Amino acid sequence: MKSKQAKKTKKRSTSKLKYKVDQKIVYPLQGVGQVMAIEEKKFQGKKLLYYIIYLDVPDMTVMVPVDKVDERGIRPIVDKRQAQKALNVVAEDYQPISADWKMRYQMNLDLLKKGSVLDIAKVVRSLYNRSKIKELPILERKLFDTALKLLIDEIAYSMNKEKDEVESMIYKKMEIV
Repeated sequence: MKSKQAKKTKKRSTSKLKYKVDQKIVYPLQGVGQVMAIEEKKFQGKKLLYYIIYLDVPDMTVMVPVDKVDERGIRPIVDKRQAQKALNVVAEDYQPISADWKMRYQMNLDLLKKGSVLDIAKVVRSLYNRSKIKELPILERKLFDTALKLLIDEIAYSMNKEKDEVESMIYKKMEIV
């Protein structure tokens, strides 16, 4: 009887899940990942439900409590229409931002932490255009590389294209401006 009760509890708790096993998701500042499992683990004497997420590029697996995914900014991969919008954002006219690199860095980092594909595209666009004016400081260069990788990964998965092809598309769009 106890096992039936446990199964019912597990069913009830998994019925409200946002993501499913094998679903691709975006983990802000980390990249595209895949939900490998949903497991109940004991933490500080309580049983909590966790998403077990594998992130390909840093080759790591993370456990995120189911009730913390929104707080962490985890979201599904955008559809093809949103991916195309992000590509269009990269090609938009560039609005110069602060000449103070520390302020620029913080503004761009905040946008990346939000995790929206459109925000990521704005960071790529602004730092790319800034780099054409003056070489980026090391931290901003790393931020650009991170943002570009995140954008390439998500658009590639969304549009079902190779990463090299997406990177080429992004650079072509940025050169149009």
